[in-house]
Amino acid sequence: MPENLIFRLPPTFETVEEERRHRKERLAAALRIFGKLGFEEGVAGHITARDPELTDHFWVNPFGMSFKHVRVSDLILVNHEGKVVEGRYPVNEAAFAIHSQVHQARPGVVAAAHSHSVFGRALSALGRVIEPITQDACAFYGDVSLFDDYTGVVTDLEEGKRIAAALGGNKAVVLRNHGLLTVGDTVDAAAWWFITMERSAQVQLVAQAAGQVVPIEPDNAALTHKQIGNDLVGWINYQPLHDQITREQPDLFD
Repeated sequence: MPENLIFRLPPTFETVEEERRHRKERLAAALRIFGKLGFEEGVAGHITARDPELTDHFWVNPFGMSFKHVRVSDLILVNHEGKVVEGRYPVNEAAFAIHSQVHQARPGVVAAAHSHSVFGRALSALGRVIEPITQDACAFYGDVSLFDDYTGVVTDLEEGKRIAAALGGNKAVVLRNHGLLTVGDTVDAAAWWFITMERSAQVQLVAQAAGQVVPIEPDNAALTHKQIGNDLVGWINYQPLHDQITREQPDLFD
């Protein structure tokens, strides 16, 4: 076997400034990927990254800007009161109401992703979660919950707290009549879970419309979740997408 094979792992940092820059770059890239995959619906949707120093603050895409156009310099920093403390744009009220409560409830979460993707919304309209019907879907086995309520656009912190409570310790939650939300210990992992959850929702809806679905046995679903359902595997799966977008759209680093 050849020596010195390239196998990437999440980086470590010597300074908080290096880690902050890294998170912002990954956030801008993830937003570009979401735009490329068609996850935009007007001004809805947001990905957040906790600041590594000011841990009750998070970086997020600016309100009203296309995912496809976001650069590192466009990202805004929002504090625990919902005020923009760095950046030139306002924050989406729903982004603060939801993400602030998720970040507060889950100190280990670095990033959270939510958008109004097509198949995620379709699944949410059925009040269902991802089921273990494919290998990829098993990443969510026992690791996804349902927020079984809808009361309008989320602009209230109490509603954000209810969503965070429904998420619990899971990596994902289906917001009924709304869409999907995922979290991770890196921006890469949170973004990957959203992308593969959206695709798993698509497969599930197509398969169930086509006929009788054959589920994976619980023991095998649990084993597969153990194999592919952790944030490191999510990070690894995401790297080809990150490589593609940064090569195609290097202006995102501006």
